[in-house]
Amino acid sequence: MSAGKIVWTEHLALRLRERGIKRADAVACILNGEIIEQYPDAYPHPACLVSAALKNNKTIHAAAGIGDGNLFIITVYYPTLDKWESDYKTRKAGK
Repeated sequence: MSAGKIVWTEHLALRLRERGIKRADAVACILNGEIIEQYPDAYPHPACLVSAALKNNKTIHAAAGIGDGNLFIITVYYPTLDKWESDYKTRKAGK
């Protein structure tokens, strides 16, 4: 990431505000988290879903893609048990 930059879109800024998530938590998720899903055919750049535990013991997910020397954070959210298993890394069947 040092050669490029993080791209922050208005859409992402809106979602962060709606969900009460700080930019620093989004970056920490990307830097310290574990890739739990990969989307190599995503358009316009390959992307992945990253899961991380925050200092407050909440789990956070960040979807991001890399292209043109930049990191594009697509969205960030707190996963819920209606869609994820209790490890927050395994998607429930059919969800």
